[in-house]
Amino acid sequence: MSLDDTLIKAFHAHRAAGDLFHSGAGEAHEIFQTSTINAVLESVYDGDVTFAELARHGDFGLGTFNALDGEMTALAGQFFQARSDGRLYPVKPEMRTPFAVMIPFDPTLSVEIEERTDFATLLQALDKAVPSKNLFYAVRVDGRFSHIKVRAVPRQKKPYRPLVEVTAHQPEFAFHDIGGSLVGFRFPDYTVGINVPGYHVHFVSDDRSVGGHVLDFTMERGRVEIDVTSQFHMALPQESAFLQADLAKDSAEDIRKAEK
Repeated sequence: MSLDDTLIKAFHAHRAAGDLFHSGAGEAHEIFQTSTINAVLESVYDGDVTFAELARHGDFGLGTFNALDGEMTALAGQFFQARSDGRLYPVKPEMRTPFAVMIPFDPTLSVEIEERTDFATLLQALDKAVPSKNLFYAVRVDGRFSHIKVRAVPRQKKPYRPLVEVTAHQPEFAFHDIGGSLVGFRFPDYTVGINVPGYHVHFVSDDRSVGGHVLDFTMERGRVEIDVTSQFHMALPQESAFLQADLAKDSAEDIRKAEK
């Protein structure tokens, strides 16, 4: 059975059983986001949200740090900072972020992948399987990678350059024969300017030594877990750089350049 068929079958089975979506009872099961991707594109690299506060909104997520100091990944309640040397560092509760996305990860779908696959193939298969591209998906993949390529943006100094200029010269790293986890989100196309339309994925190695923003990989085997939600909460900064930024631009092309 192809990867496409495996994922489609799993989604159909859970929809038929009525357990693909959260029931909605009790607290809202929502994605929390601070600031917007357009603000980051416009060099708003300093935020007012601490990681102690961010932790109250979930245990799974991604983002960055003030001064754009690397890639942030939250996995199983732990925050990791992938700096421009490609290595992971612990995150102090008082550190702050200009942009982050979090969810209390509670997957309703889990699929074992026994065949070799790559980044593009996995994302295409997920797109074919999801019940609607208008909802939000948090995706965790635990696997063994024969190859994975990541990036980590370097800390910036004022006056800050736009993100597309920063990522044009970002350090990139390739790791081989490594176990680890992918932490990602799929946002709908209509959220352009708010977040990255489509997939945004980070990597954390099993030994918590290396990671970053995923550019490509080949995975030998793995397990995919998906949390589906229709609820999204965004909190906007109140500091002057955000308030004065021009956030109304069509940013689709800049997002594509910065992400890829």
